[in-house]
Amino acid sequence: MSSGALSALDSSPEWVICPQCRNVVYGKRLVRNQQVCPDCGRHGPQPAAERLVQLLDPDTVEELDFAVHSGDPLRFVDTRPYAQRLREAQVRTGLAEAVVCARGRIGGHPLIVAVMDFRFLGGSLGGAVGELITRAAETALDERLPLLIVTASGGARMQEGAISLMQMAKTSLALGRLDEAGILTISLVTDPTYGGVAASFATLCDVIIAEPRARLGFAGPRVIRQTIRQELPPGFQTAEFLLERGLIDGVRQRSSLRTVLSRLLAAGGRERSAVVAGPPVAEPAAADPAEPAAVGEPAAVEPGAVEPVAPAGDNPAWTAVKAARELNRPTTRDYASRILDDFEELRGDRVSGDCAAIIGGLGLLGGQPVVFIGHQKGHNITELAAHNFGMPAPAGYRKAARLMRLAGKLRLPVVTLVDTPGAYPGLEAEERGQAVAIAENIRLMAGLPVPIVTVIIGEGGSGGALALAVADRVFMLSNAVYSVISPEGCASILWKDPAQAARAAAALGVSAGELLEQGIVDGIIPEPTGGTGVDHALAAARLRATLLAALGPLVARDPVELVAARRARFRAFGRYGAPVPNEEGFADVPADIQ
Repeated sequence: MSSGALSALDSSPEWVICPQCRNVVYGKRLVRNQQVCPDCGRHGPQPAAERLVQLLDPDTVEELDFAVHSGDPLRFVDTRPYAQRLREAQVRTGLAEAVVCARGRIGGHPLIVAVMDFRFLGGSLGGAVGELITRAAETALDERLPLLIVTASGGARMQEGAISLMQMAKTSLALGRLDEAGILTISLVTDPTYGGVAASFATLCDVIIAEPRARLGFAGPRVIRQTIRQELPPGFQTAEFLLERGLIDGVRQRSSLRTVLSRLLAAGGRERSAVVAGPPVAEPAAADPAEPAAVGEPAAVEPGAVEPVAPAGDNPAWTAVKAARELNRPTTRDYASRILDDFEELRGDRVSGDCAAIIGGLGLLGGQPVVFIGHQKGHNITELAAHNFGMPAPAGYRKAARLMRLAGKLRLPVVTLVDTPGAYPGLEAEERGQAVAIAENIRLMAGLPVPIVTVIIGEGGSGGALALAVADRVFMLSNAVYSVISPEGCASILWKDPAQAARAAAALGVSAGELLEQGIVDGIIPEPTGGTGVDHALAAARLRATLLAALGPLVARDPVELVAARRARFRAFGRYGAPVPNEEGFADVPADIQ
């Protein structure tokens, strides 16, 4: 690191007044606390040098000297000449410009980093700043390393006129090349990030993490008030405000950033194993063969090799429906915590919202990075309500699509868990294009050039389920169900009586065994005696083993062959033989639905 940048670490004032709580804080204590107020938690501006030391592994920081020089194309003068402002900023900060670029490691994972420093002319985007961001991106491309950009900016640098404007395009094109090359990009948004930076590289990265209360937006509150006289809601443009509206992936405390970034790099970086594999894991020994006495991981389940486990009762299909809806069954989040290492949830569709009925993110499955997505319900009424009873809105499907496109870019397998009564049928969902969101997911999955494995873990309801289930391999838990419509819905339409739901369930062929016979699913994962709800650990172990067994051969396949086989799989459904006419010349129709 340059001597100028290092000197910034030793220049903190002796005492500082926190702008938020107005308490007096010892300057060196504030530096040790990473510029976070120990009294109110305000995340203050952090010099680029401090940021690099905070984020990167010790002794791995190698500053990249790109020898970029600032220009004054307009010979701009306001109250002072622009050239004078530049020199003063350089002397005050010890930096050549508002960005410091470096090579280093986080959690042992190599990457390229570009850190903006707000102290240098408000981190404004001028020609030199755009050039530094672009060169950092080009270095990441050349070395095939992930790129992390830490943003802090008031917007475009007005003193450079249209040259400043062009930096938005230049940096966006540079990130586009990283997209084409399948290289992970991460944006860490700090307070504030506005204008041309917000409308280019800050929001174009694969993952956007923000610090608490960090502000991000194109037009700042003052501009909005002055221009259109609009009253702004509380917390407008803060990280929390944006997270709720699906525009960023997460809000993280400064102290946790290294851990979060390390997880993302582990899953999305270029260092990954070629094939999912691993030794088979034996079922735990049990005193009673019908009831395991201890939790363990079973041997991998071969596709199609598991015999259906029929639920007890006079109507196995209806029994399965009731079992699939039990609240004690593990949810997607429960399975993620048990079968994945370093799962990092990503949120938002980057358009309109974040639907809690679908969760997803990056994680490691047996050492293999995967994109993990699933419907989320809950174990009680509070959790169910918070996740809309597992019924996604369009934002949920668009979030899933965004994560699947990320999987395609990074060449990561996709694992989806299905557990939904169906897509949310409300007014707002229809206004926001529910049908379009589902259709686009189905088309996207059909052509995604990475392995996809789906497991129906509870209810698989209609198109709301299929939007996460166009996969190379589809499995079901033994008490799960999968259907074109809910039994109650079918009974209401065809029997004109919702009380005929059990009869409808039997007629629809919703059970795992029937779907295996039809070839809709490739295998059945046996549930613990009494169902998955009685032993979450054993259920997760069996699920994990099945996923590992299925992904191994798929990861090794050529992407073109993979997509062709997936399309052929779904192309084959519904190819019936010619109907056999009865005496009247018509094909027979079951009497109970005539």
